[in-house]
Amino acid sequence: MKRAIVYALITVFSAVLALASSAPAAKEPKRTIDDQEMETLRKTAPKVFIDGYRLDFDFIRTEITFVNYVWDRREADVHVLITQQRTGSGGREYTLAFLGLGTYAGLNNELKFYSNRTETNDEVRKGLVQILKLGLAPYAARTPISKILSLNTERAIKPTAAGDKWDYWVFSIGLRGRLTGERSFRYTALNGNISANRVTPASKFRLGVSGSLDESRFDYEDYRETSSSRSRWLNSLYVLSLGGHWSAGGSLSLSYSTYGNIATGINLAPAVEFDVFPYEEATRRQLRVLYRIGLTYNKYLETTIYDKLSQTVFGQALAATLSLTEPWGSAEVSAEGSHLFNDFDFNRLRFSAWLSLRLLKGLALTLDGRYAAIHDQIALRKSDVSLDDLLLRRKELATNYNYGLSVGFSYSFGSVYSNVVNPRFGGGF
Repeated sequence: MKRAIVYALITVFSAVLALASSAPAAKEPKRTIDDQEMETLRKTAPKVFIDGYRLDFDFIRTEITFVNYVWDRREADVHVLITQQRTGSGGREYTLAFLGLGTYAGLNNELKFYSNRTETNDEVRKGLVQILKLGLAPYAARTPISKILSLNTERAIKPTAAGDKWDYWVFSIGLRGRLTGERSFRYTALNGNISANRVTPASKFRLGVSGSLDESRFDYEDYRETSSSRSRWLNSLYVLSLGGHWSAGGSLSLSYSTYGNIATGINLAPAVEFDVFPYEEATRRQLRVLYRIGLTYNKYLETTIYDKLSQTVFGQALAATLSLTEPWGSAEVSAEGSHLFNDFDFNRLRFSAWLSLRLLKGLALTLDGRYAAIHDQIALRKSDVSLDDLLLRRKELATNYNYGLSVGFSYSFGSVYSNVVNPRFGGGF
């Protein structure tokens, strides 16, 4: 009996020992970090300046809390420059340049995020935040706050071959209407468009059809007037990539416009372009020179001031554009000259410039200007323009120039930290 009890005890002990050896080791409890220590760690976190257009900064600050955000680049350890451009599928390519400053000088990196046109704004901002986290991690890893950071990965997906049944084709249909009015006035507008695009690294093709109808009705005492304008357009473009700096292609357009006195307009224009900088640097810098030569046929709604109901003209144009996005700001300057071979007196010069410049700590300058010298209005109507057409700008008028200019300054001072997000009462009162 005693021997049986001993055997039973040995069996139970062995089973318990086996279970204990196979069970996972107990995890050590995580050390609790109190508020005071957390505040100390937070002060050591990298100071980050986010520089970009149309970003949800509140969402970024809410989702990424292991860095300190500052309003002034001069106070930052990391300058995150976010640029974007439209992709062939209708989404956007975001280029995130992480530029180390001060003690982080030389620690630079560049990441990309691609959004899809079918994604919601929430999906896009979540994807962008994920890339931001990955880009900021190397900077935070060099500070004491790294002790509370961890890197998690989702379950790995087995690689499979992916095929595109649409072969890069993207189609779009849009329709928009607008109606506004009051007792003596009513305005209606209808715009529609259909497009088909195919963009690959080797080529780009775009085809779009659009139309618009605008009508204004006035009814005030004895004055009653209805004014309307209509337009229809078909635009197509094909561009072939010729290496890192060259492109060649052409465009074809058909048009109808009551404003421009065009019953039928046809324009065919082959072109070639050279970019001094490689095209893969387009989100940061471009210096493009474009030359095109074209044939235009116009059939007019009314006789022109040159006694033409239709005509065919040949012309050429040369344009140069410099575009820069740098830590000091952004700038774009463009110049274009064109003329008709039929008569060199029919010509046009266009200049435009846009600048957003950080002058001093907290002080920024924004400048936007354009000017055109116009001597090629071959479609102007011979008939007199009524006062209604003049005031409502329903018909093109003769001019030898147009211009536009805007200048703005902004200055901010006070606390450079911007970690706190408070959405109460929205953006104002």
